[in-house]
Formats: sequence, structure tokens, C-alpha cells
Amino acid sequence: MTKTFRAFITDGDKSGRITERTIDELPKGEVTVKVHYSGVNYKDGLALDASTKVAKDYPIVPGIDLSGEVAASDTEEFKPGDKVIVTSFELGVGHDGGYSEYARVPAAWVVPLPEGLTLREAMIIGTAGFTAALSVHRLEERGTTPEDGPVLVTGATGGVGSMAVAMLAKRGYHVTASTGKQSEHYYLKKLGAAEIISREEVTPDKLRPLQKQRWAAAVDPTGGKPLASILSSLKQGGAVAASGLTAGVEIPATVMPFILRGVDLLGIDSGFCRMTLRQEVWKRAAGDLKPESLEDMTEEISFEELAQSLKDILNNKVKGRKLLKIQE
Repeated sequence: MTKTFRAFITDGDKSGRITERTIDELPKGEVTVKVHYSGVNYKDGLALDASTKVAKDYPIVPGIDLSGEVAASDTEEFKPGDKVIVTSFELGVGHDGGYSEYARVPAAWVVPLPEGLTLREAMIIGTAGFTAALSVHRLEERGTTPEDGPVLVTGATGGVGSMAVAMLAKRGYHVTASTGKQSEHYYLKKLGAAEIISREEVTPDKLRPLQKQRWAAAVDPTGGKPLASILSSLKQGGAVAASGLTAGVEIPATVMPFILRGVDLLGIDSGFCRMTLRQEVWKRAAGDLKPESLEDMTEEISFEELAQSLKDILNNKVKGRKLLKIQE
């Protein structure tokens, strides 16, 4: 391994810097990874600002996901040259993350790259795509099928939303994509959306405990008022997979949808879900859930462009996935 390498570090002052580090500066862990790619995620943008309390301490290397090859290992489970994925847990928030040419992590966080994915494709999917795949997996595990009717995806041009649209479309669902960006209708159609509606149509000015039954299921990475509206608009026995809070943490809802329509609210924990489920979902992301349009939702960036991209994602200026290319 090289003696020095580049990394992007933030002090929590809403900015970051590219610096030189040494292998000895890496945190504790059994597996050292030569990082090839990392994604640009909303959580990574929040980590730049200490006031958000997303990161536990500073300075820190953000990057809540990475893909690469094992450079060194203190466990028999992984050996040098193995291609791997690391997402979630404390990566990039409590432990130096993926915005670095080398990363060292606990072996318990590492997933072998499943057959059917390249390292680049794995990070195009990344945490956002894993969250979307876990959402679809949980809905189908509960019994949702394409025959049940349309499935709503909110925040459809974002990372989780874009992936969910493409994954659901591949599975044969009639996908209704909700977005506040009229200019991105063509993009969503290309991903597989059968219908596109405005953000305002999902969340009317006045919420009622029960609204017209519209969707068999939903994938919602927004939370807040939109989630309350979705719950009241699900068909009898429907479900929503909730994974985000960009629209707020409070849900102004009642118990009516739950006790009169039997709907379910499925919490999607992509951060700390058990490893057996994590591996199963990654295999699906490499197989029946792998989007046909990965390249259509991807923009590749360099270290030098990372700081601006992190600011852009916080300001809702990112479409699909931005991929940090670290090395071949």
C-alpha cells in the first residue's frame, strides 16, 4: 500500500478540504479497503455542519458508503483482492468514511460484492439504492404485488426516489412518481414511471383523516406531511415504506387509516439492518431489482467537485445519483 493518500475531511464548519493522510491515521478495523467509488448522499451533506449532529466528532472523513478491493485484512473472512461494499453503520458519521483513497473498517460492516455488479454499479446503487431496494423488499415481503395497483414514489428525482422508480418498474409495477420538478418528467419516464404527479397533489392544503383510496403501496423518503397524506390515501390493506425526513419528522396523522383500512407503516432502517438481510437485499439489487437505467441516473464527479456537490444535494439541486470516482 502507498504511504500517503488523499482524503476529503470536514471540521464541521459547513465545508471540507482535500488532504494527505497516512495508513497509520486510519481508524481501527479488521479490513483495509482500497476505495474505488463512493456516493454523494444527503447525510454526507449534513455531516459538513456540526450543528446537525449527524457526525459524532470532528474532524471526520464523510462518505456513508464505498466500494473497492481489500488491501489488507486481519480476518479469514476477507483476503487482499476481494471486491467489497461497505454501507451504513457508523461509516462517515462516527468512523472515517468513503471519501478517501483508503478506508479501514470493522469486518462486520463488509459485504462481498455480489455477482452481477461491478464496483462502479454498486456505488451508483449505493446507500440510496440499497434503501430503495430494502423498501421494495419489505413491501413485497408483506405481500404487495404489481396486481394490487399503482405504487407511489415521493421525492422521485432524488437518490432513493430515482432508484425506487426504476426498481419497481423493473418488477412490473405501475409507478406513480411524485416530484416538484416539472423539468424532470422526461427523466422519470425514462426510469420507468407510468404516471407523474406534482408534489402538491400528494399533499393537499387540508389533510383529512381518510382520503380517496389511490395507491396500493408507497415508497416515501420524505416523511412529514406527505407521509401523513399517503397513509390516508392508501387502498385497503396497503402499506408505505418510510425511509426519510426531508419534509419533517412530525407526522400529522390519525389512527384512522390503520384501524379502518388496515394499512401498515413500514420503517426502513438501512443503517443497522441485520447482515443476513443486508446481503439478501444486495443480491436482489444485483439481480431482479437491478435497474436497467443505472447510467441514466448517474453523474460522476472528482474530489475537486465534491464540496460543491455536497452543498447541492442539501439544496435539492441533485438529480439521481452523484458518484465520486476515487481511483480505478
